[in-house]
Amino acid sequence: MLLLAFFMVLADSTRAYPVPVAGAESLWVTDAGEGRPVVLIPGIFGSAYSYRRVVPLLTEQGYHAIVIEPLGIGHSAKPQHADYSLDAQADRVEAVLQQLGVTGAILVAHSANASMAYRMAYRRPDLVAGVVSIEGGPAERATTPGFRRAMVFVPWIKWFGGVSRVRKEIRKGLIKASGDTTWVTDETVDGYTAAARTDLDGSLIAFLGMAGSKERGPLAPHLREIHCPVVLLLGGAPHDGGPPDSEIAALRSSITAFEADSIPGAGHYLQEERPQAVVQAVDRVEALLHPHGR
Repeated sequence: MLLLAFFMVLADSTRAYPVPVAGAESLWVTDAGEGRPVVLIPGIFGSAYSYRRVVPLLTEQGYHAIVIEPLGIGHSAKPQHADYSLDAQADRVEAVLQQLGVTGAILVAHSANASMAYRMAYRRPDLVAGVVSIEGGPAERATTPGFRRAMVFVPWIKWFGGVSRVRKEIRKGLIKASGDTTWVTDETVDGYTAAARTDLDGSLIAFLGMAGSKERGPLAPHLREIHCPVVLLLGGAPHDGGPPDSEIAALRSSITAFEADSIPGAGHYLQEERPQAVVQAVDRVEALLHPHGR
């Protein structure tokens, strides 16, 4: 219901639909507006809902906002035996863009899932014109060590509260990752746990798949092949999450058109705490691509 309310707030042209990519695999897509395509990729615990404050700002600026939820995330399919690696997820996002006829997009991606955008940027420069990373470095695994350790307890989640337990842990994680925690309300926690409420088994299966996934090869050697503008947004307040300094240094030393911007007072969820900063970063990439205007 929260997503439905979100769609109703946007323009009548907003569309939401699944795009099949292979067998039982389909990705949920939400798009609105017209103009330069801006493709938004949520983090592991996100969905189209997590960009609800950014999408209207983008469409007001004349962009075509397209939210693509990777496999296992949000309302996308959650097959048990799928490849949930970052490489495979990037392949699927590419497949969706090709089906939609989208080229020259600015990618906006959150947290470790920004690594999908970096992979696409060097592999498919025809699809990717620029990247805005929200607290995401060139991760070599889909999940953090802490996330993988937590997956040991997945078989016990139903015994110890089920969705209520997941909701409690998500709330705790959102607060710890934020600089300004006022956005973490009962309503937003509901939004971030909607997929678990709808299909807890599927969500847990997908998380296990992400935790156990293996990449085809490392990303780091290919960072020098990224020639499009890349803007990394970092929260300036103390908070959990965000890329380690080594990953930021790798981006800075490898990508020629790289900028990093720290947002004072904000944390890991800049799309929630400072949505205008995300749009300004998209505008910055657009200005670098077209210095004399669109």
